[in-house]
Amino acid sequence: MSEEIAPRIAFQGALGAYGHEACLKARPGMTPVPCTTFEGVIRAVRAGEADLAMLPVENTTYGRVADIHRLLPESGLHIVAEAFVRVRIALLARPGVALGDIKHVRAHLVLLPQARRFLEEHGITSEPAADSAGAAAELAASTLTHEGVLASAVAADIHGLEVLARDIEDQEHNTTRFLLMAPDIDLTRRGDTMLTTFVFEVRNIPAALYKAMGGFATNGVNMTKLESYMVGGSFTATQFYADIEGHPEDPPVRRALEELAYFTNSLEILGVYPAHPDRSED
Repeated sequence: MSEEIAPRIAFQGALGAYGHEACLKARPGMTPVPCTTFEGVIRAVRAGEADLAMLPVENTTYGRVADIHRLLPESGLHIVAEAFVRVRIALLARPGVALGDIKHVRAHLVLLPQARRFLEEHGITSEPAADSAGAAAELAASTLTHEGVLASAVAADIHGLEVLARDIEDQEHNTTRFLLMAPDIDLTRRGDTMLTTFVFEVRNIPAALYKAMGGFATNGVNMTKLESYMVGGSFTATQFYADIEGHPEDPPVRRALEELAYFTNSLEILGVYPAHPDRSED
């Protein structure tokens, strides 16, 4: 009798990364699959090496994650849920090392400025690393006693490091939003408040975007996100990424999307999924 394989969820980074923490929080029963790049996460799901992808899309401090909106429409995957992870930064070191021993830290380039006040207060210098969780693994394998890593407490548990200080980030509200993506779209109503995410490219006519957005206003549909980005290396081809509240079968949403389609060259729904309870808190 063959052994049943546990469902798997892919994320970008090493074990202990914030993407790993998002997986543990959102899908604790699934086996995390670390990948080097966002493209690798997508490939893992498309190749059947993972069942879900966990991809970060935006952060309350730094805005949208670079390149992610370009990757989502090309991924062939669909959004089935969202997750929020409060970015809690911890100072990690090898066992037996005290805070006063730490002179230098490594962390992902984005993470370092978020703990600037703590580092300055303790006279600790810093340098960027490709990945904070990866830096934690490297530190655990070393004999360094004057170097630390800024990462999640999850990374400390995984790599056998000690947490010398917790919640050292400058901004208490710092939160990253992740999207869970699967090969097939799920159009069932799975929550009281549903969200619909789609991408579209407006036609090259005067005031096309203004007219396209009019249907959402007149039908009372709340648009929570609208972002633009260039496609195909052209300054004239602009694609838009949008999140709205509601399900495509809701009459107001259906009317708004029909009006939007009239003013667009392309329109693709990336996912229909329930709003996470943490959404109202961020």
